[in-house]
Amino acid sequence: MKFFNKIFLVSGISVMLLSCTGELDVQPEGTPTEASFWKTENDLVTGANAMYKPLFDGEFYGRGLFWFINASDDMVTGRAKSEADNAKNFSSNYIAAGDLETQWNKRYNVIGVANRVIRNVDNIQTSQAIKNKYLGEALFMSSRMYFELSYSYGNEKAGVPIIDRSKDPDPNPIPRAANVMENYTYIVNDLKRAAELLPTQAELPAKDYGRPHKAAAWALLAKVYLFMKDWKNAEFWANEVMTKGNRALLGNFADVFKAENNYSSEYIWSIPGTPKFTAWGSILPGVMLENKGWGEYNGWGYFQPTKELYDEYETGDLRRSASILKIGDKFTFNGKERIYASSNSLTGYQFNKYMDAFKYQLNSGHVSANGDYPCTDLAVPIMRYAEVILIKAEASLMQGKSADQEINMIRVRAGLSPKNGCTMSDLKHERRCELAGEWADRHRDLVRWGDAQAAYAKPLHGINGQVVWAARNFNPAVHNVWAVPQAEIVNSHGIIKQNEGW
Repeated sequence: MKFFNKIFLVSGISVMLLSCTGELDVQPEGTPTEASFWKTENDLVTGANAMYKPLFDGEFYGRGLFWFINASDDMVTGRAKSEADNAKNFSSNYIAAGDLETQWNKRYNVIGVANRVIRNVDNIQTSQAIKNKYLGEALFMSSRMYFELSYSYGNEKAGVPIIDRSKDPDPNPIPRAANVMENYTYIVNDLKRAAELLPTQAELPAKDYGRPHKAAAWALLAKVYLFMKDWKNAEFWANEVMTKGNRALLGNFADVFKAENNYSSEYIWSIPGTPKFTAWGSILPGVMLENKGWGEYNGWGYFQPTKELYDEYETGDLRRSASILKIGDKFTFNGKERIYASSNSLTGYQFNKYMDAFKYQLNSGHVSANGDYPCTDLAVPIMRYAEVILIKAEASLMQGKSADQEINMIRVRAGLSPKNGCTMSDLKHERRCELAGEWADRHRDLVRWGDAQAAYAKPLHGINGQVVWAARNFNPAVHNVWAVPQAEIVNSHGIIKQNEGW
């Protein structure tokens, strides 16, 4: 993870390369410009590292778009936060409020930096192998950002803007793509090129762990094709990971979420974190921890599991206790065994997946000393190998093929008996149990399956059967996508249009 430290140590040029619009601002005399900067290998490394710096913002992969994932039936907002509550209730009152207003801009910032790498890499005086590596990284990072933007805000009526990276930055507003399929086509073309250029995970030195690699590009290709409903290509690229990616499930599900396995065989792509020195990385573990951490740490108490999620697990499913703490469960916190109790949880549950680092004494170096930035040494998964297996299973089922082998890989690891003749119902069940509380995004699964309206018409419950969240009105014609941030519409002088109904 050493390269991530360099993100914060590079010269002021990386700060100059990042601006609110994702393009270069006018600089004072003597400050490097885009034309004068991209010359040496060090310039390339510095510029490429700047792609990653925004990802460690607490509202990027710590909360950020997780407020949208929180809309699902798997969790509720654990503390009063009107912006989050309004988003979960599909109320337009969340528009122009707080963290969600910035998510579009944050991702276009990363795209802007990636575009500079792509536009200038041929000017660098270094080997072709080095150029290929960083060009592959830039194509991957651009693709990841466009994908998150596209599935959040784009549909058949309008996609998200595509920046022409071949030209100098254009100060004029860029209209939205005609539809989201235009975005997805753009993404898969970039990802195929990235996959050709990127090294394998095994070829990366340990200091570069966390950077994109070939299997990560294949895996993202599989997921994009899944969203395109191109089942054949989704199956193909998932199979590339499974047969050529040197990936394998860990024997114990709970081990996936331990820092010592950050870059194990199940790793696809994560957000590295360290609690040491500056404390950066995903704050999601601390966000899910009991509010105020039983008086010992500044947990934030958000994103609490529902009884609906707890009850989804079969008897004997090892994933349930690894994923969820319920009132009365024994667990270890700050070096001491405790019985789980909560003055905060609306449901009587807490996500347990990200809590391994908190079992140690809080001053032992696994957890940030600053509870205002409660990250740990876990690299929080954005995508992992189990999801790739389930993508192949889903794509196979949608083509009328058997997915028993793939689904049973997941079930057997969970301590469950294998099944024969698996259906989409089985696939949906395994995705929910396997990926609960993760960036895989249960809400988006329900939307793309056409299940959201029926699921959200039911109230959500706590451990004792009490209603903790009322039934919601989800209108697929409107709520299948989220509202474009109001700031983007205003700043574009109306060139960027709002999604219909919001």
